Amino acid sequence: MSQTPALPPGERRILRLDEVEAKSGFKRAHIYSLMKKGEFPQALRLGVRAVGWNSTEVDLWISERLKNRV
Repeated sequence: MSQTPALPPGERRILRLDEVEAKSGFKRAHIYSLMKKGEFPQALRLGVRAVGWNSTEVDLWISERLKNRV
């Protein structure tokens, strides 16, 4: 697995599935299940067989989860 370079805070880019899995700790099936229920940022269509996620939306989702934990 390749290393992704560290980005300055707040810099937006498109994350591919392996990066979203690494950041969220969830596997593909669970990510898509959460998306279907509206509980995870929606993927962006990049091409016929490619999708990605907005890094800012994923980071905000993670921040919200951490704020709401007990």
